[in-house]
Amino acid sequence: MLSERLVELFRWVDPGPESDHLVSDVSGWWRDPEVLVALGPALVAPFRSTRPTVVLAPAVTGLLLGPLAATALGVGFVPAYKAGDGRLPAGAVTWAQSPPDFRGRRVALGVRDRHLGPGDRVLVVDDWVATGAQLRALYEICADRGAEVIGTATAVTDCPPELAAELRVHGLIDAARLQA
Repeated sequence: MLSERLVELFRWVDPGPESDHLVSDVSGWWRDPEVLVALGPALVAPFRSTRPTVVLAPAVTGLLLGPLAATALGVGFVPAYKAGDGRLPAGAVTWAQSPPDFRGRRVALGVRDRHLGPGDRVLVVDDWVATGAQLRALYEICADRGAEVIGTATAVTDCPPELAAELRVHGLIDAARLQA
């Protein structure tokens, strides 16, 4: 079963004395070809009946999961860039600032205007949802562009049930299963 394999391949990593927390390492997911084949279909399964027209995902890990989900749906993929990561998109871009995340950081996310617009039914995909901060910024961008967000698919859900319900988050595994 996919969820058990995701747990098995996951690791917590100590980044060293300068950090006061462990860092999630999902790189084992990318190394396993069976996991790669299964991730896209599993992420989109709860949303198939809502007929998304595009998948939107934030840099960095979302740029791996997003195309897997888009391919499984047979729709296009739109990346959301983070300001300051050196890969700013050219042309007209709609930006939104996230509320503070689990570390208190605010992230500016941007999407090329030509890739998202009225009539789009958007499935947001990311690897981990804890505070929903980046999701809120992506949902704001979609609203500004006239697109409708149908929900969020994530590999790991680490947020309160009320937040998951509000943002229509469906996860493959609950973070409680990932022992530190």
